[in-house]
Amino acid sequence: MPLDPVFVGRSYPPTAPYEVSREKIREFAEAVGDAHPAYTDPAAARALGHDDVIAPPTFPFTIAHRAADQVVKDPELGLDYSRVVHSDQQFNYTRPLRAGDRVSVVTTVESVRSLGGSDTLGVRGDVIDADGEHVVTVRMRIVARGADRKR
Repeated sequence: MPLDPVFVGRSYPPTAPYEVSREKIREFAEAVGDAHPAYTDPAAARALGHDDVIAPPTFPFTIAHRAADQVVKDPELGLDYSRVVHSDQQFNYTRPLRAGDRVSVVTTVESVRSLGGSDTLGVRGDVIDADGEHVVTVRMRIVARGADRKR
């Protein structure tokens, strides 16, 4: 059964705060193979005008992906997660994430479309800091393969 487009525009409550730590930033930078010193060295980050080390540009996906669970596990949506593949992602920054930030994510369904027996779901995660200020918006698209499709 196709996903219901009535979900477009539905927002979910902000997630519990996530504290961005130097260690998580370092681990992520190592995992993606990015050795930029602003991700591990506070002095290098300060030389670039930051208060502390900053996160690599794709780091917010780790936070937004968890927040998107509110959408994909919403029983009213009826998404069969066993048939889901991640299609793409996009980041729109106001400022970089930095060590010490406490952020929450407000997740919104931006689009629901059926195409060739599969459904695509566009999800937006607005990452906000403890003061309610926008940090970054993460957009992701997932595809739920139709039941008649082979894995």
